[in-house]
Amino acid sequence: MTSRRAFLGSLPFAARASAAASRPNVVVFMTDDHGAWASGTYGCSEMVTPNMDALAKGGAKFTRAFAATPVCSPSRMTYLTGKLPWHHGVQNFLQPVDSFGAEARRWLDGHTTYPKLLADAGYRTGMCGKWHMGEDDKAQEGFSYWSTVPGGGGTFKNAKFVRNGRTIQTEGFKEDFIGDSAIDFLSREDSRPFFLLVPFYAPHTPYDYQPEADRAPYANAKFSCFPRDPVHPWANALLKRHHLHEESMRGYSALITAMDRNVGRVLRRIDELGARADTTVVFTADQGWNAGHHGFWGKGNGTLPFNMYEESIRVPMIWNHAGRIGAGRVETSMVSSYDFFPTILDWCGVKAPEDRLRPGRSYAPILRGERTRWTNRLYFEYAMTRAVRTDTAKYVERTKEWPGEYYDLERDPGEKSNRIDDPKSAKAVETLRKDLRAWFERNGVGSIEEWQNTTRQRIALPSR
Repeated sequence: MTSRRAFLGSLPFAARASAAASRPNVVVFMTDDHGAWASGTYGCSEMVTPNMDALAKGGAKFTRAFAATPVCSPSRMTYLTGKLPWHHGVQNFLQPVDSFGAEARRWLDGHTTYPKLLADAGYRTGMCGKWHMGEDDKAQEGFSYWSTVPGGGGTFKNAKFVRNGRTIQTEGFKEDFIGDSAIDFLSREDSRPFFLLVPFYAPHTPYDYQPEADRAPYANAKFSCFPRDPVHPWANALLKRHHLHEESMRGYSALITAMDRNVGRVLRRIDELGARADTTVVFTADQGWNAGHHGFWGKGNGTLPFNMYEESIRVPMIWNHAGRIGAGRVETSMVSSYDFFPTILDWCGVKAPEDRLRPGRSYAPILRGERTRWTNRLYFEYAMTRAVRTDTAKYVERTKEWPGEYYDLERDPGEKSNRIDDPKSAKAVETLRKDLRAWFERNGVGSIEEWQNTTRQRIALPSR
């Protein structure tokens, strides 16, 4: 009688993975500082993103997906845990001293993450790219493969990676080595289904290096997707130099194209392994980015006080799996990064332990095409700033030393006119203010004035 191990060993790679479990393989691509607007499929015809566009054409594209926090470290923590900054304890991007080195700590310790639950359910798991959640150079719980550059950013040329405990001085483009690492992980034969997280550094600053092939499409570009608004009075002083600067537009665009090229490389390897039919591909970003929008460059901390503009919080969100997700679907349901934790586990058939501190809902039924009730109302938290967004309006609340905002998104989708002091908006403002405070209270979050008591990290505020 043939043993199960011998039988699986006689099968090709994809068949072994499929026979080992009915659960899908999953690859999650995540970009850094990538507004949804900055891609072909989301409407910027000058942006060269053929692989991202193909994923959207062959799957489901969410047009109203948002990050709960518009800055990297806390946003990534929310994706991984399903919790808000108040509860996971990271309120802003991690300073280098808190991220790696002798004084660094694992900010995820004590929190349940979806990769750990997938690993416990039998997935082999890999992480190739940006971590920025503490002790970056060391493999985190749930991951068996680890390749990263410690810290939140740095040069795009000749970066020093740590791959599975070994330091590697690379030569060339950083994102290409991320692609190399992802391909290496995929090529290691294993009978288990795989989960692969590929968080690119692109298109985060610095715009110090992009391969010439990725710059070439923008040699004569008009950069029509980059607004030329007057400088915002709250603009981050360190990022002002990029505003109206064409070379910054070119660098940002080329980094997106270079990232997209590496997405294509990883997908081709999955095809070569015969695993594509068994693989769900997700494409998203940690948060958005303003590149001239509202008169500044940056994300939530592109201004002081921090902002909740649409371009800061709206992210690309594409799910692709032929045969499981219908092609060409455009989903208008409003979903948040705090919904990602329950969604990916639901999609993979893995149950998470109950935790009242996770406010998210699974939108896997939407992906499966099932009839489901869905309320379009999302909430946001970033240090001294909170917000609620409905189908038609946005209310932004801050600690007492900063002003609030109210936007009628039907009449003013570009958020040009703050109507918080308009007597005609008073009723709407008060309704949303009560709703915002009640929602945070129901989810175990205290007064916004106490936000600094929720973290031990070193907080740096931008100058303006």
